[in-house]
Formats: sequence, structure tokens, C-alpha cells
Amino acid sequence: MTPRHLSRLRLTAFRNYAAAALDLDARHVVLTGPNGAGKTNLLEAVSVLSPGRGLRGASFETLQLQGSDLPWAVAASVETDDGPSDIGTGAAPDGGRRVRINGANARSIEAMSDYLRVLWLTPAMDGLFSGPASDRRRFLDRLVTTLIPTHSASVGDYEKAMRQRNRLLEDGGDPAWLGAIEAQLAELGASIHLARTDSLQHLQALIEQSVEDGSFPAAHLALTPLFESAAEPQSAAALESALTELWRGSRGVDRAAGRTISGPHRVDLDVTYRQKAMPAALGSTGEQKALLIGLILAHARLVKLRTGITPFLLLDEIAAHLDPDRRRALFSALDGLGTQCFLTGTDRLLFEALGDRAQTVTVKDGRLQKD
Repeated sequence: MTPRHLSRLRLTAFRNYAAAALDLDARHVVLTGPNGAGKTNLLEAVSVLSPGRGLRGASFETLQLQGSDLPWAVAASVETDDGPSDIGTGAAPDGGRRVRINGANARSIEAMSDYLRVLWLTPAMDGLFSGPASDRRRFLDRLVTTLIPTHSASVGDYEKAMRQRNRLLEDGGDPAWLGAIEAQLAELGASIHLARTDSLQHLQALIEQSVEDGSFPAAHLALTPLFESAAEPQSAAALESALTELWRGSRGVDRAAGRTISGPHRVDLDVTYRQKAMPAALGSTGEQKALLIGLILAHARLVKLRTGITPFLLLDEIAAHLDPDRRRALFSALDGLGTQCFLTGTDRLLFEALGDRAQTVTVKDGRLQKD
């Protein structure tokens, strides 16, 4: 059975691509070329075929090719067991984006997830474990969204409601209106937190099952406490009630601080290097990179197990800091997933071990040449 894969990719006025076209088979895709040629831009184009803002987290207006009169667009044909499906997304008049599936307007952005799921690793994520908590939350929410496509929208709605609460506190708004906003915030917050904890539990269980593999270090994952001085409710209703009570009682403190100081938006992802029983942030640069790769590979297996769709992996400059043995281990692990992976690098020799398991595309100044 041929694995699910992109057989055709078309870009219009996207980043540095005025127009680009790629016809692909089911093998991995290696993109090589100099820095600034557009390799990461092409990965970003694939990443916007999923909920959220893609691998750079950029606003959609910034995806537009400067000076072009055409709106940006990305279209792909996805080969599935039921035959090919055409997925397209592009600029909408309101500054967001629209989605079309098989020639018809999609009912939602999340509808793309019925056909493909996407995960990625970029050099910007190399400092994930030692960087700010906000980066780890975004990373976690990306993992959750790959399992639960509506999660990204819930996070966006939560952040919008929190900004409304902060403004009401600052302006001394109507307490009744503030209570209504807090109730909405609690409903969204409970949904987000439970989705995070459930996803982490399943991911950790899968990591424990494969810890003896040894190709990449294993992680122990946990969330920091949501409440400082109280046990965490396990049901959605109880959690909503506890969050509502938390925010009602902290209005004075939050007004003085100028922000909402407690809630799911303050939770951190705690990562431990399991084999060495130490915080991931204390590992060497190479250990942290390998740990991150192991996490993504484990999550890809979880998505396949839970949804029946193995995610496409977008791996930007992934091989540059891996020794030859670990590169071979990575390529073997990618083969084991049974999915199409997109890998970039300036030196094609780094991908020699893939042999004919990959198709190579040269990228230069926003132009693509399949070898």
C-alpha cells in the first residue's frame, strides 16, 4: 500500500515564490540549496495546510510576496487510500485565509486535518528546553493540535477572551460583564488544559513503551501545576468552576499587575532527560537536539495510532548537527513511520544515507528543480 503523500504542490505569490510547482512521488523530499534560497519557505507552505499559523507562527499578511498583485495561495494533491484529494488555502479579504477542498469551500480550517496532519522541527526550536515557557507552550499546543485540530482555535479564542478581561479590569468595567468573560475564559481554559494533559499522558505512555530503542534519548513530560495551593479538578465542569473562582478572587491583584497572572496560559511544559534523570535544559546542545527529535518521532507515532493518519514531517536543517550514526538512525526512524518527510539542508552529502529512498529538489532564488 502506498503511504499517504503529497503528489503535487503549487505555490502562488508565497514568500519568495512568484509561482512554483512540484510533482512528487511517495518518497521523502530533500530540499537543498544555499541559505536564503527559499527552502524553509517551501516547508512553511506545506505547514499552512494545517490549522494554526504554520511553522513560523507568522500573520497571514506576511506570507504575501512583496510587489505581487496576486494573493498568496498554496495548493496540494494528497494521495490517500481513497484516492487523491485537492487541498488549497490562501489569502482571504479579511486578512485571514480561506480553505478549499476538492473544489469547494471548506466548512472550517480544521477540515484540512481530515486529509493530512503536519509536524515540524526548525532551528528556531533548538533552544526550546532552555528558552521561555511561552515557547514550550506553543510547542505543546502544536502537538495537541495535530491530535485535536480544534485545539488551535480554542487557544486563539482563550487569548482573545483574556485580553478582553485585562481591558475590562484596567477600565473598571461592569462586574457582570467581567463575570461573563471569566465564565467564557474558564470554559475555554478547561478545554485547553484537559486536552494538553490527555495528550501528554498518551504521549508519555508511548515513549515508555519504546524507551529501550535507544536511537534517541527519551523524555519524561509533565505540566507544572495549574493551581498553586489546590488540587487540580479532574472533570471539565469542576475545572471550569475552579478557574472561574480563581479569576473572580484575583481581580484586584490582576488589575494591579495589568494582566491575568494565573491560568492555563502560565503553565509550563517540564521536560526531563529520562536516561540521565536531569532537566532537559541541562543537556548538551546535541543531547537537546536528539531529545527534541525523539519527542517529534514519538508524537508522530501517537498521531498515527490515535487518528489513523501519519503526519507529514517537515525537518528544517535537521541533519547539520547530527553525527553520521545519528543521521542514519533518524533516516531509519523516518522510514519506519511510513510517511513522507520533507528535509532541508545546504549540503546534499548530509542526506547520502537516504539513497534512493528520497527525491532531491534543488532550490535557488525561489525556483525549484527536481533532480
